[in-house]
Amino acid sequence: MAEKTIWGIHGGRHGVADGLFLQQNVIALGWGPMGDVSGLAPERASFRTAAEKAFPGRSPAQISISFGQIYRFVHELKVGDLVVYPSKIDRQIHIGEVTGKYHFRPDLDAVHPQTRTVKWLKHVPRTAFSQGALYESGSAMTFFQIKTYAEEFLAALEGKTTSETLVKKDTTVAVVAENIEENTRDFVLKQLAQELKGHPFSDFVAHLLGTMGYRTRVSPEGPDGGIDIVAHKDELGFEPPIIKVQVKSTEGSIGDPVVSALYGKVSASEYGLLVTLGIFTTQAKNFARSKSNLRLIDGAELVDLVLTHYEQFDSRYKSLLPLKRVFVPEPIDDDE
Repeated sequence: MAEKTIWGIHGGRHGVADGLFLQQNVIALGWGPMGDVSGLAPERASFRTAAEKAFPGRSPAQISISFGQIYRFVHELKVGDLVVYPSKIDRQIHIGEVTGKYHFRPDLDAVHPQTRTVKWLKHVPRTAFSQGALYESGSAMTFFQIKTYAEEFLAALEGKTTSETLVKKDTTVAVVAENIEENTRDFVLKQLAQELKGHPFSDFVAHLLGTMGYRTRVSPEGPDGGIDIVAHKDELGFEPPIIKVQVKSTEGSIGDPVVSALYGKVSASEYGLLVTLGIFTTQAKNFARSKSNLRLIDGAELVDLVLTHYEQFDSRYKSLLPLKRVFVPEPIDDDE
């Protein structure tokens, strides 16, 4: 088969467009407020302007996603290209060929009026694909190009894949699990950095320490003398160990001067803890290693602690970091 461009498309969060796609032989996008975009100049700037007018309450990032996808759907998707639709209704991967140009069809479906006709060629169970292919076709985008596992979808179209072979030799499982974990960690750090700048980050770290069994006192907002939180085990805060905590909500690197300054405020019977969303320089880490009562926690380790103690978080921080526990596959050992 000649090399073809392969696109992926979703039918809504709960598969609401499934009937439209499979019964009417079309693929479609929403963004109805943009209207018929066939009259727009075939350039991204025109689509951005139209999206900004249609969705005045959306952020620039959301606008970029909206106009970018509809632009590609209209101008980059070509007749003869292949499209992959992973259905949430019948749990099959439907592969088709685009047969028509763009049409605005609110009469066909008011929610998904941006349409292209398609001829469905193959309907393949999800179990016939590697985890990597399923992960790519499950993109967070509604409309996207499939590149990494394009050959696997082409092979499926020709009937060359079998679920038995893929289950035994699926080398993509580890990659999928790693991608899920990495995306989750990025999300946690992004949320903390964007939503808890400054003093609110101190409150969050104090709450995290509370889930670990510590009682905490957070310094009032304003000058704090370099100590943001005092943590202790006993109810009154008299019994050792007393932990003096400084937090940094910045995402940059923390050097030796900051670490040394904190340590200068810690007596021999106390402990110092510095928590940052960023990283520590080599000099800062070397300084901390030489002090038995000084501990550094960078952004990566902070995420570890968040994931470990997440179930004990109160509703405020669970709303800030909406996570759910999922099971991810592990690679199958060929020797087992």
